[in-house]
Amino acid sequence: MLGGPPLFCLLPNSLLRLATELAMAREDAGSLPILKLLLVGDSGVGKSSLLLRFTEDQFEPYLNPTIGVDFKVKKMVLGDFPVQLAIWDTAGQERFRTLTPSYYRGAQGIILVYDVTKRETFAGLECWLQELDVFTKKSVVKMLVGNKIDETDREVDRKEGLQFAQKHSMLFIETSAKMKDGVETAFEEVVIKILQTPELWNIRNEGVVLAPESRAPNTADACSGHCSVA
Repeated sequence: MLGGPPLFCLLPNSLLRLATELAMAREDAGSLPILKLLLVGDSGVGKSSLLLRFTEDQFEPYLNPTIGVDFKVKKMVLGDFPVQLAIWDTAGQERFRTLTPSYYRGAQGIILVYDVTKRETFAGLECWLQELDVFTKKSVVKMLVGNKIDETDREVDRKEGLQFAQKHSMLFIETSAKMKDGVETAFEEVVIKILQTPELWNIRNEGVVLAPESRAPNTADACSGHCSVA
């Protein structure tokens, strides 16, 4: 968000208090709290490129398709509060879909990716959401990402992506892994929303653990500031 305040400055007081509690728990446990994020979507939409850009600030134009799953760890600091992200990159090919459900277990954030230059990847989002409904908690944070906005042959308008995200109570942003546009912001927004979702957290003296599912989250503000159609 060019010209705006840092994201951590936008956090409400309740979230800042939660961050303080998490930090105290981390000091007691001697380790960083860990968030589990998953990247899902059809093959070729750029999930691996987004992960590589975010974790290593690199872009490879000819990445091989993910076989099964890939996994990377990334430390993120929001203000003075660090967390560790365990990010799973799942294969989009149909032949690997039977492997995917086991990796959903314990996920706190899902980043659902489509390619803005391939309408069929946007049309396939409904199937992915059906899978998420089966294998994830109702309180899991979902971010819809329209990738490859640097390409000129767009087939999915930004407004379509926004409306789909609003319909399904998801955060929304468009990105370019190649040009770095929106990539870090996408992950930051997911992490902030997770920390704003009490259903996903249980603060104890020994550290931070995933809490049992209790109630559906308040989705009134499900879309972030990036959901504006302006």
